[in-house]
Amino acid sequence: CPLATFACPIGVIAQFSALHLFPFIAIGLLIAVGALFGSIICGWVCPFGLLQDLAAKVHTPRLKIPQWMGYFRYVVLLGAVLAIPYFFGEGHPLFICRICPAGGVEKALPDVVSAAIGGNPIPWPNAIKISIVLAFFVAIFITIRPWCRIFCPLGAIFGFLNRFSLVTMDMKEHQCTQCGRCRTLCTYGIQPDKQPNDHRCIRCLECTQCGPKALQARLLFDDQPSENAKP
Repeated sequence: CPLATFACPIGVIAQFSALHLFPFIAIGLLIAVGALFGSIICGWVCPFGLLQDLAAKVHTPRLKIPQWMGYFRYVVLLGAVLAIPYFFGEGHPLFICRICPAGGVEKALPDVVSAAIGGNPIPWPNAIKISIVLAFFVAIFITIRPWCRIFCPLGAIFGFLNRFSLVTMDMKEHQCTQCGRCRTLCTYGIQPDKQPNDHRCIRCLECTQCGPKALQARLLFDDQPSENAKP
């Protein structure tokens, strides 16, 4: 992924798994960043998430993703990032770098367009990569953030750390009127009033726009935490 300035942390973990080595620095950095910010990285920093958010602004019929599908990210993490590289190496077709659409969208597609414009031989990706990129572009126009919500292993790690991160969501029960507006504002099918730090939450903060302002982002060690905050 060309937008990973130094190296994609998921790619590094997969490569080390294929070499049967433990990536202490990559794991340590992910835990440190996740412990500080949780999945606010997904909601406010990730450029691949931004692309999907821009597609979501196009008014098309949208399919609702069942909540249980959010757990599939952990299947991808354990399978395509850890187990498959460990047992089968980098050449396996389900190795994470071969199926992740980020490289196809951010590198392979621009290379094809650039070569076509310049009249040079076109460096066509393989059929699997083309199919994945096409499926990705179809999916982002029929549902919201499909890669982030169903497949992204990096989001799985940050989402898991939501409950323990320095930046957390605070639910003030004494201010909540149970109007349900936070659930309407959440486009990810979460119940923010019941699970403010759910692993599927990307910290988009839309739920904080409810009338009573019962949900707010805060620091874990804030001097004035809510007495009725939920985990």
